[in-house]
Amino acid sequence: MKYGRQISSGGVLYRSAADVYEVALIKPRGGRVYALPKGLIDAGEDPEETALREVREETGMDGEIISPLGYIRYYYYSREEDTRYFKLVHFFLLRYLGGSEKDHDREVEEVVWVPAQEALGLLAYKGEKEVLARALDILNEREDEGGDGREG
Repeated sequence: MKYGRQISSGGVLYRSAADVYEVALIKPRGGRVYALPKGLIDAGEDPEETALREVREETGMDGEIISPLGYIRYYYYSREEDTRYFKLVHFFLLRYLGGSEKDHDREVEEVVWVPAQEALGLLAYKGEKEVLARALDILNEREDEGGDGREG
């Protein structure tokens, strides 16, 4: 078995709907779970650029970065490559600017907007749930300070 390292970036894309925050979740093609959009950092990109690009590619929608959300780390095994990878994923909070979930790329089977609290229960991975919880903390703090993070 080989060993490798990957660095990715992604985002929590949110919008305001009926006085609740909704977030965009993806279901990767052939997958059975919901996840946050993310992908490998390309040569010459920084994590912020990658987050914007990957969210656009995987959800079909554009966002603007509001705040960093930290990162998660984990290991996974690629059967195809017979490689065990250490993966580091940077995450950012992104406010929805436009676009349609119907325009996602082929790697993604489905994109859904879900109330943020409900999304916490739908995400399959502990690290991504923690990222979403941090995003909600930031949005709630902004609301408390009068800068609610909502569109407009």
